[in-house]
Amino acid sequence: MKIIRGTLFIVHLFVGFGALAGGFAAITNPWKPLGITVDALKYSPFHNFFIPGLILFLVMGFGNIFCAFLFHFKTRYQGYVSGVFSGALVIWIIVQCIMLQAVASLHVIFFLIGFIQGILSLTLLFEQRLFPANIILAILKEVKLVK
Repeated sequence: MKIIRGTLFIVHLFVGFGALAGGFAAITNPWKPLGITVDALKYSPFHNFFIPGLILFLVMGFGNIFCAFLFHFKTRYQGYVSGVFSGALVIWIIVQCIMLQAVASLHVIFFLIGFIQGILSLTLLFEQRLFPANIILAILKEVKLVK
């Protein structure tokens, strides 16, 4: 359990600080952040990278850092918060690939990071016997698959 919490703490910090950096670049230079031209947005509803950068900075950046600090303070609901931001990362990557109509290696890497974060978050919920784990374990106990 300690290894899972430590891993999630580090990964949430990594994703959070990366999102802060990318979001800051898009907010401060919305026409060509980090060398990406606005031509990449031709299939999206955005004319520049300001709004996506703001979402990246605030939601993905500060959200993941907030989640990491919950792991530091060992709150009861850290599995839920981690699961929400893990799911948000996966959704963010999928929407980004759809809007850009391209898949880069970083998309695959961060999709996998979000997926693994989600699995680890569910593992925490199972260890703490919190929803949905408590219901699943009760059903398995009822059909005598778990003691």
